[in-house]
Amino acid sequence: MLRNIGFVGIVGLLMLVGGVALAAWVNLLVGGALALVIAGLGLIVYGLVTNLMQAMGMGQLM
Repeated sequence: MLRNIGFVGIVGLLMLVGGVALAAWVNLLVGGALALVIAGLGLIVYGLVTNLMQAMGMGQLM
């Protein structure tokens, strides 16, 4: 998986995890809420990409 997202994706992922960790360090409830929001956004994007690829006839690539 890490090979597919590239260097910029890895840096973005580290920044994302660092931001949630910093928020959780300051306030655990806010950190948990941010983690849930980010996970929800990720699932929405995954669903959109999957449906778009199926509509183009490339559903077997996912």
